[in-house]
Order: sequence, then structure tokens, then C-alpha cells
Amino acid sequence: MKLLESVPRFDMKKAPMRMHLRPLLWLLTKPTLLVHRHRLTKVKMDGLKPPYILLCNHNAFMDMSAAIWAVFPHRVNFIVAIDGFIGREWLLRLIGCICKRKFTNDIQLLRHIKTVLSRGDIIAVYPEARYSLCGTTAVLPDSVGKMAKLFKVPVVTLITHGHHVNSPFFNLPDHGVLGTEAVMTQLLSEEDLNKLSVSEINEKIREAFVYDDYAWQKERGIRITYKNRAKGLEKVLYQCPVCRTEFHMHGDGTLLKCSACNAQWYMTELGELEYQGAAKRVDTPDTQPALSEGFSHIPDWYEWERQNVREEVRQGVYSFSCSAVVKALPNARKFLDIGKADFSHDMAGFHLAGAYSGEEYRLDIPASELYSVHIEYEYLGKFGDCVDLNTLTDTLYVYPKDCLFSVTKIALATEELYRFYHGGSFSL
Repeated sequence: MKLLESVPRFDMKKAPMRMHLRPLLWLLTKPTLLVHRHRLTKVKMDGLKPPYILLCNHNAFMDMSAAIWAVFPHRVNFIVAIDGFIGREWLLRLIGCICKRKFTNDIQLLRHIKTVLSRGDIIAVYPEARYSLCGTTAVLPDSVGKMAKLFKVPVVTLITHGHHVNSPFFNLPDHGVLGTEAVMTQLLSEEDLNKLSVSEINEKIREAFVYDDYAWQKERGIRITYKNRAKGLEKVLYQCPVCRTEFHMHGDGTLLKCSACNAQWYMTELGELEYQGAAKRVDTPDTQPALSEGFSHIPDWYEWERQNVREEVRQGVYSFSCSAVVKALPNARKFLDIGKADFSHDMAGFHLAGAYSGEEYRLDIPASELYSVHIEYEYLGKFGDCVDLNTLTDTLYVYPKDCLFSVTKIALATEELYRFYHGGSFSL
């Protein structure tokens, strides 16, 4: 794809710096953990010193604070998406962050990881590559196990609990959760990595990454009294289980409603959904029966939507198209508005076609090559929902306009299309 050829790109080859300013980082990150009465439990960590790979789940911005204190007092380099560098590249490089364009096969990143480990430091990787949409595990590609096998240093997991329900991706303000937790575990030793195959390593990593923030909240009886806790919930729960209509859900205050059938749910202080009834009933085909009350557990609703998308893919009928506004991020300086484009996602993959400065451009990403995709809700509080498409040299934020849509459905479809073409696996 030829686009913005004269614009400088982010220097992906520049070697990562060691983490400087550690005392400042400790000072800046500790208050967040104290406010939330954060607890850290270590398992099989006695005597383990760097270098090692730290695999962290990803639910909220405070994940990094938890990781910095989990590895205290050692140095750690974080892999960070390019948008995290906007306007502060010098600072993030100074504290050792490594830039990555999401969901791309980047050989240069492996070189940077080797650099970090060879000098005896920790590399922190967020293998889900995005915030969890509903507090449960996102897709983990097989490349995680390949990386572990390649470098043959211990693999440690850091699984946090409570970060999502405290600040959901769809509703970012702090909800005041107390008693957040993190469990730091030496999952695989060097000896384990030598004995196990890549598939066995991946199996152990996926087992360690099973988590559910809403189940965790309920089990501990943690009540969230935040008055706007259902705001934005329609970003994740975009389809009504009563009438099966898509893109007519709306969350506000403590209620989630469907404007098609007037069904509504109350989000309790324990994070469950209580069905409040519907003013009218919409008939559905016998092959797609309506659910009388929907789901009380938010992740169950989300997985029901996934099953529906999977069925569209299996039948070969999945398709979405719309006009869009596109913003490019070739480097860490600022977004560039490159105007309108035709955007579609179908059984073949992603397609984007537009023009900038009088020259046409086109980006096609085959469905079989992209195991997941990064999405944003109300990005930066002013741009709206978008899909983040990446190549090794470009990052394009695509904002569908003038149509009913859900970027969550697009993300689910990306994953299900990849499964479809790879026989249910996530090898990469």
C-alpha cells in the first residue's frame, strides 16, 4: 500500500533503552495500587531472578503499575502500541518501552526482546494485545509459545483481577474497586521449555490465562456503587437476546436497554444483569429462538454474540460495508486525517480504499492472515468507535460513519474468520 511515502515513519529498529527513572516510576505508580488496596501473591518465584519473560493479562491502564511493582526492584521493558507514544516518544523510550504495531508479524520485535533478555532484564509482554472487552481472556496466538521456546528463559505470568470491573474498556472512569489482586507465577522454567513442545507450552500459557473479572467480583462480593456503571455496555453487548436485533442497545446509568423491543436489564452492584422485562415482543425465526430473559453474566452474553457471528461465518454470509473516516499514525508525532474511504469486512478479510492528496490507495488484509484486530471505543473521547488496521509501516484508524455498526462484532468476526480458515486454531 502506497500512502504518505514522504512522511517519516517511527524508527522501529532503534534499540530499546534500559529502564531509567525507576524511582520516579515507583513513586508515580504506587498511589494507584494503594488506593485500590492492591494485593500481590507470588507463586514459585523464590530465588528467580531476571532475565525472564513476563506475560501479563490486559484489562486497564493500571496493569502497568501492577507489573512495575510485581518485578520490583528489577528493570523491565514493556512492549507498547504506537499510539501510546504519541507526543511522548522521548519519555517512553527513556523508560524502556518498545513500540509495536498491533497484530503484525514483526521480526524486529524479536531482536529487541533478545536485546533486553541478553542484558539480564525482564521483558513484559501483553499477549492479548488489547484491553479485554468484557474482563475475560482474549485470543492468545501460538506465536507466544514459539517465542518462549526460542529464548529459553523462564516464563512468568502476571494475572490481575479487578482491573476490568474497576475501569471497563467501555466505561473508563475509575469505579472505586477495593481489593484488586495480581498473581505472579513462574509458569515455565528453562528445564520445562527444553522438555516441552511449542503446543504444550501454549497449552500451559492458555490455562494460566483463564480469568473472569465479573465472576471474580461476584465471588468476593465486591459491590460497585458507581452510578453510571452500565454506560457504554452496549459497545460490548450490541445484540439483544430477546429480539436478536443488532446495534439497538443502549447503556446508561444502571440500565441496558434495547430500543427495538424495549427490553431492559438492571446492572447490579455485583456486576450482574437482572432482566426487567420488555414492553413488546418481536418474533424471531424458529431457527433462531428468542431468549426469554437474556443473560445475567456479561461474558455469557458476549460469547452468545460470538456464537452468532461464528454461524454467519460458517454459512459464508458474514459481511459489513460502510463509508469511513480514516486517520493515519505513521509516527509518534500526531494523527493525520487522510479523509474518507470505502471500508468493508467480509469472508475474504478487510478492504479499505480511498484517496489522499490526489492519489488513490488500497489496503487488503486477508482473513486468513489476521487472527484478531484492535478496536477502540470513543477513541480519545472525541473520535468515536474505530477499527485499527496495521501494516509494518502504517497504522490506520478507521471510523465507520453513517451506518449502524459495532466494532465489537467486527473484532469477533475477525477472530472467527481466522478460526474458519485455520480449522479452529490460532497458529501464527
